[in-house]
Parts: sequence; structure tokens; C-alpha cells
Amino acid sequence: MAVIVIEDDGDARRIYSEYLRLKGWTVFTAPDGRSGLTKTVELLPDAVVLDLAMPKVDGWTVLKHLRASSMTAQVPVVVVSAVSDARDDAFQAGCDAYLAKPCPPEVLHRQLCALLRQHIAGAPI
Repeated sequence: MAVIVIEDDGDARRIYSEYLRLKGWTVFTAPDGRSGLTKTVELLPDAVVLDLAMPKVDGWTVLKHLRASSMTAQVPVVVVSAVSDARDDAFQAGCDAYLAKPCPPEVLHRQLCALLRQHIAGAPI
């Protein structure tokens, strides 16, 4: 399975990507929303891990573009954010799961696995 981690915090990006690689995932990373959106469209990963508060292009804009494109509309998106009151808005914007920071990498991994099981089974996420 392939995932892209779009996260401006270098430590969080490294921790999540290293953990997921150890679990057998192919992991791509992006340090901001603009490069993350470009890479997601180019690579079409199985899932996206997305921070909301980022420079250049924020996660809200990335999520909006992912959901508006027929190429990426069905890709599961896990928002991992420190924005304390963003959960409901993130779901309304189209994310499939929301995890609050700080989020242990094993929790993120379990959430990704659960979403992909649903996605592969054809169930609506």
C-alpha cells in the first residue's frame, strides 16, 4: 500500500513515514500543501495523511481539491491536526478520519488500515 504524508512539521513527517515504512507501506512525503497536492495527483496513492495548518497551501485547500477531482475523490484522507476545533469541519470538508495531535504513529497506522479495509471491500468510507 502507498500513502503520502503531507505535513509541514519535519519531525512528525519523519516519525509517521518511518513507522509506516516499517509496517510495509510505500511512503511519499510532502512538506507543504502545494507539493502534497501535486504529488498526490501524480502518484495516486492508496491513502493520504494530511495536516491542516501548513504554509503555501493549507490542508483545507488540499482536501477541497482532492475531493473535487475525479482522480482523487475516492482516495481515503486521514487528517492529523493540532487545530483543536476542526474535527467537524474536517469531516464536512470530506476527510474520512480525523486524529488529534499529538498522535502516536501506531494509532495512525491502525486508522489507515481500517479505512483501507473498508475501501477495498467497496463499502462507503
